[in-house]
Amino acid sequence: QALEREVHAAFGRGEPDEILSSAFKLKVTREDIGTLREHRWLNDEVINFYMSLIAERNKKEGFAAVHAFSTFFYPKLISGGYTAVRRWTRGVDLFQQDLIFVPIHLRMHWALVVIDVRRKTIKYYDSMGQRGDKICQTLFQYLREESHEKRNLELTSSEWTLRSMESHEIPQQSNGSDCGVFMCKYAEYISRDRATTFTQNHMPYFRKKMVWEIIHQQLL
Repeated sequence: QALEREVHAAFGRGEPDEILSSAFKLKVTREDIGTLREHRWLNDEVINFYMSLIAERNKKEGFAAVHAFSTFFYPKLISGGYTAVRRWTRGVDLFQQDLIFVPIHLRMHWALVVIDVRRKTIKYYDSMGQRGDKICQTLFQYLREESHEKRNLELTSSEWTLRSMESHEIPQQSNGSDCGVFMCKYAEYISRDRATTFTQNHMPYFRKKMVWEIIHQQLL
Protein backbone atom coordinates (compact mmCIF):
# COMPACT_ATOMS: atom_id res chain seq x y z
CA GLN A 1 0.00 0.00 0.00
CA ALA A 2 2.85 2.36 0.82
CA LEU A 3 4.29 1.54 -2.61
CA GLU A 4 0.93 2.29 -4.27
CA ARG A 5 0.73 5.66 -2.47
CA GLU A 6 4.22 6.70 -3.52
CA VAL A 7 3.64 5.64 -7.12
CA HIS A 8 0.36 7.56 -7.16
CA ALA A 9 2.16 10.68 -5.87
CA ALA A 10 4.94 10.32 -8.45
CA PHE A 11 2.38 10.05 -11.25
CA GLY A 12 0.38 12.91 -9.75
CA ARG A 13 0.36 16.60 -10.50
CA GLY A 14 3.50 18.64 -10.40
CA GLU A 15 6.07 20.37 -12.56
CA PRO A 16 7.17 18.05 -15.41
CA ASP A 17 10.82 19.01 -14.86
CA GLU A 18 10.74 18.47 -11.09
CA ILE A 19 13.62 16.12 -10.22
CA LEU A 20 12.29 13.06 -8.37
CA SER A 21 15.61 11.23 -8.15
CA SER A 22 19.26 11.94 -8.87
CA ALA A 23 22.28 9.65 -8.58
CA PHE A 24 25.02 8.22 -10.82
CA LYS A 25 25.31 11.70 -12.44
CA LEU A 26 21.76 11.13 -13.76
CA LYS A 27 18.52 12.94 -13.04
CA VAL A 28 14.99 11.56 -13.36
CA THR A 29 12.16 14.08 -13.59
CA ARG A 30 8.45 13.71 -12.98
CA GLU A 31 8.01 13.64 -16.76
CA ASP A 32 10.55 10.78 -17.06
CA ILE A 33 8.81 8.82 -14.29
CA GLY A 34 5.57 9.31 -16.25
CA THR A 35 6.95 6.97 -18.92
CA LEU A 36 6.48 4.16 -16.37
CA ARG A 37 2.70 4.56 -16.51
CA GLU A 38 1.02 1.60 -18.18
CA HIS A 39 1.11 1.53 -21.99
CA ARG A 40 3.88 4.15 -22.17
CA TRP A 41 7.32 3.64 -23.71
CA LEU A 42 10.22 3.96 -21.29
CA ASN A 43 12.70 6.70 -22.09
CA ASP A 44 16.51 6.75 -21.92
CA GLU A 45 16.60 8.44 -18.51
CA VAL A 46 14.52 5.78 -16.80
CA ILE A 47 16.41 2.92 -18.44
CA ASN A 48 19.86 4.35 -17.71
CA PHE A 49 18.94 5.03 -14.08
CA TYR A 50 17.54 1.53 -13.63
CA MET A 51 20.59 -0.10 -15.24
CA SER A 52 22.79 1.95 -12.89
CA LEU A 53 20.76 0.67 -9.92
CA ILE A 54 21.47 -2.90 -11.04
CA ALA A 55 25.22 -2.25 -11.41
CA GLU A 56 25.28 -0.50 -8.00
CA ARG A 57 23.38 -3.29 -6.23
CA ASN A 58 25.72 -5.86 -7.76
CA LYS A 59 28.73 -4.29 -6.07
CA LYS A 60 27.59 -6.16 -2.96
CA GLU A 61 29.23 -9.44 -2.07
CA GLY A 62 27.63 -12.51 -3.59
CA PHE A 63 26.52 -10.77 -6.80
CA ALA A 64 28.08 -10.95 -10.25
CA ALA A 65 30.16 -7.86 -11.14
CA VAL A 66 28.10 -5.87 -13.66
CA HIS A 67 28.95 -3.06 -16.05
CA ALA A 68 25.95 -1.46 -17.74
CA PHE A 69 26.52 0.75 -20.76
CA SER A 70 24.27 3.74 -21.33
CA THR A 71 21.57 3.63 -24.01
CA PHE A 72 23.72 6.14 -25.94
CA PHE A 73 26.68 3.76 -26.22
CA TYR A 74 25.51 1.54 -29.08
CA PRO A 75 24.37 4.39 -31.41
CA LYS A 76 27.75 6.07 -30.81
CA LEU A 77 29.61 2.84 -31.61
CA ILE A 78 27.58 2.35 -34.79
CA SER A 79 28.07 5.91 -36.02
CA GLY A 80 31.70 6.45 -35.06
CA GLY A 81 33.30 3.05 -34.63
CA TYR A 82 35.62 2.06 -31.79
CA THR A 83 37.44 5.40 -31.64
CA ALA A 84 34.16 7.18 -30.82
CA VAL A 85 33.64 5.09 -27.67
CA ARG A 86 37.22 4.31 -26.68
CA ARG A 87 37.07 6.62 -23.67
CA TRP A 88 33.75 5.25 -22.39
CA THR A 89 35.61 2.66 -20.34
CA ARG A 90 38.13 4.96 -18.68
CA GLY A 91 38.51 3.57 -15.17
CA VAL A 92 36.61 0.36 -16.05
CA ASP A 93 38.22 -2.93 -17.00
CA LEU A 94 35.48 -4.70 -18.94
CA PHE A 95 37.40 -7.96 -18.73
CA GLN A 96 37.25 -7.89 -14.92
CA GLN A 97 33.43 -7.80 -15.06
CA ASP A 98 31.23 -10.88 -14.98
CA LEU A 99 28.41 -9.37 -17.03
CA ILE A 100 28.16 -6.42 -19.41
CA PHE A 101 24.72 -5.08 -20.37
CA VAL A 102 24.21 -3.13 -23.58
CA PRO A 103 20.73 -1.61 -24.05
CA ILE A 104 19.82 -1.45 -27.73
CA HIS A 105 17.27 0.99 -29.13
CA LEU A 106 15.84 -0.02 -32.50
CA ARG A 107 13.81 3.04 -33.54
CA MET A 108 10.57 1.98 -31.80
CA HIS A 109 11.81 -0.95 -29.75
CA TRP A 110 14.19 -1.79 -26.87
CA ALA A 111 16.30 -4.95 -26.70
CA LEU A 112 19.27 -6.06 -24.60
CA VAL A 113 22.65 -7.60 -25.30
CA VAL A 114 24.22 -9.54 -22.43
CA ILE A 115 27.96 -10.14 -22.64
CA ASP A 116 28.89 -12.87 -20.16
CA VAL A 117 32.64 -12.51 -19.74
CA ARG A 118 32.83 -15.61 -17.50
CA ARG A 119 31.22 -17.91 -20.05
CA LYS A 120 32.41 -16.04 -23.16
CA THR A 121 28.93 -15.60 -24.57
CA ILE A 122 27.18 -12.65 -26.23
CA LYS A 123 23.40 -13.06 -26.25
CA TYR A 124 20.68 -10.89 -27.72
CA TYR A 125 17.41 -10.68 -25.76
CA ASP A 126 14.38 -9.36 -27.63
CA SER A 127 10.85 -9.43 -26.19
CA MET A 128 9.40 -9.48 -29.71
CA GLY A 129 11.48 -12.43 -30.85
CA GLN A 130 13.56 -10.50 -33.37
CA ARG A 131 17.09 -11.60 -34.15
CA GLY A 132 20.15 -9.51 -33.35
CA ASP A 133 22.98 -11.58 -34.78
CA LYS A 134 24.54 -8.58 -36.51
CA ILE A 135 24.37 -6.56 -33.27
CA CYS A 136 26.18 -9.37 -31.41
CA GLN A 137 28.87 -9.38 -34.13
CA THR A 138 29.30 -5.62 -33.83
CA LEU A 139 29.72 -5.86 -30.06
CA PHE A 140 32.17 -8.74 -30.34
CA GLN A 141 34.24 -6.63 -32.74
CA TYR A 142 34.10 -3.81 -30.15
CA LEU A 143 35.34 -6.21 -27.43
CA ARG A 144 38.20 -7.35 -29.67
CA GLU A 145 39.32 -3.77 -30.18
CA GLU A 146 38.91 -2.98 -26.49
CA SER A 147 41.00 -6.02 -25.55
CA HIS A 148 43.69 -5.14 -28.05
CA GLU A 149 43.76 -1.47 -27.00
CA LYS A 150 43.59 -1.89 -23.21
CA ARG A 151 45.29 -5.27 -22.62
CA ASN A 152 47.27 -5.86 -25.80
CA LEU A 153 45.52 -9.24 -26.01
CA GLU A 154 43.73 -10.72 -28.99
CA LEU A 155 40.32 -12.31 -28.42
CA THR A 156 39.87 -15.65 -30.17
CA SER A 157 36.52 -15.71 -31.93
CA SER A 158 36.33 -19.52 -31.82
CA GLU A 159 36.22 -19.35 -28.00
CA TRP A 160 33.16 -17.12 -27.99
CA THR A 161 29.49 -17.99 -28.61
CA LEU A 162 27.22 -15.36 -30.14
CA ARG A 163 23.50 -15.96 -30.44
CA SER A 164 20.03 -14.45 -30.46
CA MET A 165 17.74 -15.92 -27.83
CA GLU A 166 14.74 -17.67 -29.38
CA SER A 167 11.24 -16.44 -28.55
CA HIS A 168 10.40 -19.67 -26.69
CA GLU A 169 13.48 -19.30 -24.46
CA ILE A 170 12.71 -15.91 -22.93
CA PRO A 171 9.57 -13.98 -21.85
CA GLN A 172 7.80 -12.24 -24.73
CA GLN A 173 5.58 -9.16 -24.72
CA SER A 174 2.04 -9.24 -26.06
CA ASN A 175 1.55 -5.50 -26.50
CA GLY A 176 3.41 -2.66 -28.20
CA SER A 177 4.57 -0.72 -25.16
CA ASP A 178 6.36 -2.95 -22.64
CA CYS A 179 9.66 -3.65 -24.45
CA GLY A 180 11.61 -1.30 -22.18
CA VAL A 181 10.31 -2.97 -19.02
CA PHE A 182 11.08 -6.42 -20.44
CA MET A 183 14.61 -5.26 -21.26
CA CYS A 184 15.19 -3.88 -17.75
CA LYS A 185 13.83 -7.05 -16.20
CA TYR A 186 15.97 -9.32 -18.38
CA ALA A 187 18.97 -7.41 -17.00
CA GLU A 188 17.76 -7.50 -13.40
CA TYR A 189 17.07 -11.24 -13.39
CA ILE A 190 20.28 -12.12 -15.25
CA SER A 191 22.30 -9.93 -12.85
CA ARG A 192 21.16 -12.28 -10.05
CA ASP A 193 21.84 -15.38 -12.19
CA ARG A 194 18.10 -16.05 -12.07
CA ALA A 195 16.09 -17.64 -14.88
CA THR A 196 13.86 -15.09 -16.64
CA THR A 197 10.57 -16.55 -15.46
CA PHE A 198 8.34 -13.45 -15.55
CA THR A 199 5.51 -12.88 -18.03
CA GLN A 200 3.49 -10.10 -19.63
CA ASN A 201 1.15 -10.30 -16.61
CA HIS A 202 3.89 -9.02 -14.30
CA MET A 203 4.35 -5.78 -16.25
CA PRO A 204 1.85 -3.51 -14.40
CA TYR A 205 3.44 -4.47 -11.08
CA PHE A 206 7.00 -4.18 -12.44
CA ARG A 207 6.27 -0.65 -13.67
CA LYS A 208 5.09 0.46 -10.21
CA LYS A 209 8.00 -1.29 -8.53
CA MET A 210 10.45 0.49 -10.85
CA VAL A 211 8.94 3.86 -9.89
CA TRP A 212 9.55 3.08 -6.21
CA GLU A 213 13.05 1.74 -6.86
CA ILE A 214 14.12 4.78 -8.89
CA ILE A 215 12.75 7.22 -6.30
CA HIS A 216 14.37 5.35 -3.41
CA GLN A 217 17.52 4.55 -5.42
CA GLN A 218 17.48 0.91 -4.40
CA LEU A 219 16.19 -2.34 -5.88
CA LEU A 220 13.53 -4.19 -3.93
